[in-house]
Amino acid sequence: MDKILVLYSSRDGQTRKIIDVMLEEMPGCEVVMHDLHSLPMCNLSKYKKVLIGASIRYGHFHPSLLSFIHAHHEQLEVANAAFFCVNLTARKPEKQTPQTNAYMKKFLQSSPWKPKNLGVFAGALQYSKYNWWQTLIIQLIMKITGGSTDTSRDIEFTDWDKVRIFAHDFWHKR
Repeated sequence: MDKILVLYSSRDGQTRKIIDVMLEEMPGCEVVMHDLHSLPMCNLSKYKKVLIGASIRYGHFHPSLLSFIHAHHEQLEVANAAFFCVNLTARKPEKQTPQTNAYMKKFLQSSPWKPKNLGVFAGALQYSKYNWWQTLIIQLIMKITGGSTDTSRDIEFTDWDKVRIFAHDFWHKR
């Protein structure tokens, strides 16, 4: 049975939810999963594939993402690895690709690892999970960017078909 290593950085659970849907497209594999916030040390050569997903919060990836990549970039360069990011700007069609998404560009500029397989997915606006301060900040960001400021409901922007296609392509390509 092929082993896959899945590493993720998720603040409110949407990135982890995306990974769970991706794993449905990778049948017959043994999955080893780690939260990047715990800064795992891994021997990537033990895995057929490595999948890394990370979310954006207030315009930034969690510091553990780049810490892990800096510690493992040589292994990542030779591993069959993919990276995807989850952010609310990807809710806009013109910002849904690795070439047009500012956060993916920012990642590629700051990362010593240059993944060949990249994905960008829209996340979720989960007002019900935010404290009053987070709600205020997110509302301000949404107002500036033309998003919803209605705190009475959560909105999921993730394109699940796009997630499944990315996962299928990653799993089935050499």
